[in-house]
Amino acid sequence: MSRKIPVTLTNLCMICDGDKILVQERTRSDWPGITFPGGHVESGESFCESVIREVREETGLTVQSPVLCGIKEWEDPDGSRYIVLLYRADRFSGTVQSSAEGKVFWIRRADLHKQKLSLDFMPLLSVFEEPGQSEFFYRQKNDTWEIEIY
Repeated sequence: MSRKIPVTLTNLCMICDGDKILVQERTRSDWPGITFPGGHVESGESFCESVIREVREETGLTVQSPVLCGIKEWEDPDGSRYIVLLYRADRFSGTVQSSAEGKVFWIRRADLHKQKLSLDFMPLLSVFEEPGQSEFFYRQKNDTWEIEIY
């Protein structure tokens, strides 16, 4: 019996500048609202290279030394896994530019509650910010998805 399963690898990056964080207002209808920039890991690139590339493509910024701070994951109905690597960065260069993925802008952390956040933004934020939390797991129970934070 093989222990191999198909996996989709992606990333998100929380970029901090003092009390401000860079967010993206996504335009896609499958996951609308304010979230962090990120995207898919491409063949042949490291996880770290992928988050640097995705942030540059979606925001115009080049992050330096992004730090892996956790994961978000779930199992799709076909048995494959979807894994989102969560990074933080506070060193960057460049000028903020929006992309086709959505408008990007700086916001004070304290003002997040005034925005239309993506469905799971606040519980996910705890994984980015709390040192004792490193995993955000969606578990399907009956017809609903429940969030578990570890």
